[in-house]
Amino acid sequence: MPDYKEKIKELEDELKKTKYNKATQGHIGLVKAKLAMLKDKQESRIQKKTGQSEHGYAVRKSGDATVLLLGFPSAGKSTLLNKLTDARSEVAAYAFTTLSVIPGVMEYKQAKIQILDVPGIVSGAASGRGRGREVLAVIRNADLVLIVIDVNNPEHYPAILREVWESGIRLNKTKPEVFIKKTSRGGIQIGKTVALDIDDQTIAQILREFKINSANVLIRSPINVDDLIDCIETNKKYLPAITCISKIDLATVEQATRVKEETNADIIVSAETDININTLKELIFHKLNFIRVYMKEPKKEADMNEPMIITIGSTVEDICCKLHKDFIKKFKFSRIWGSSAKFPGQRQMLHHVLQDGDILELHLR
Repeated sequence: MPDYKEKIKELEDELKKTKYNKATQGHIGLVKAKLAMLKDKQESRIQKKTGQSEHGYAVRKSGDATVLLLGFPSAGKSTLLNKLTDARSEVAAYAFTTLSVIPGVMEYKQAKIQILDVPGIVSGAASGRGRGREVLAVIRNADLVLIVIDVNNPEHYPAILREVWESGIRLNKTKPEVFIKKTSRGGIQIGKTVALDIDDQTIAQILREFKINSANVLIRSPINVDDLIDCIETNKKYLPAITCISKIDLATVEQATRVKEETNADIIVSAETDININTLKELIFHKLNFIRVYMKEPKKEADMNEPMIITIGSTVEDICCKLHKDFIKKFKFSRIWGSSAKFPGQRQMLHHVLQDGDILELHLR
């Protein structure tokens, strides 16, 4: 059996000592492609040995979205969970295979957001150290990752980012628009609508390394070698994330400010002393791109207590799909009150884009 671990280390060492420039671009691209393929093979071998799939752990989702708390042990995640969910929410341990996940529900702006506290991650998690592989697999079912860093251990942050990246999760990145259509002949044909730092020869070499010798490739996003490999492998998960520095009550103002700047964190909090907890709730709501739409039946008052929670850019059609599969077929028109309407009760059709606080009245056949 091939020693993947040794070969992976050799390629990683080669990358470290090779400086990136135009002359080495193609070589680095090939090394990264070989590295990605070896890691895939290593992962497949682990799955065969253990019977566990990297994506085989499911979490029972509830509410309008799921947020996962990710951090090293003792980063303050449990205290933060209790504070965000106000501790009145029912909090119990659910066993997911060998992994315990503690769920709570945060109610904010009439949205019900599930918060999951998973066991602390450790360095080496992506390669299976501790329960890290299972923890990282759970992230794939989340809608948002909340990275929690102890103010006194900022060195944990790059370690977490590295583990998350190695496990195939891309935080705060949009999936690149790269379309690869394999063909039976004709070689590799590359079309681009944006300027790239990597040349066509490097792109073709990387594709061939993945046994793609003939394909039409269309690239509509600025990408680098890593992005191209991600698009070829098609198994990456793209998720929004918030970086939160915790336990700032145990540090000076100067230290907390310095750590926030060093890690480029979004927010600093103290669950113990309630510092910035409400601001964090607002940040979570905002990062999930949530808006509220209140439903109204014809000739009745709108239900202002329980809105539909949808995302920015959603249309009347999206609401119909969420309510019932037959609503699209039965749809006649809608009436809108709120900021997306030019006047109260404006008549609109399926493709109308809704805004936060709108009142929507559906008229069906």
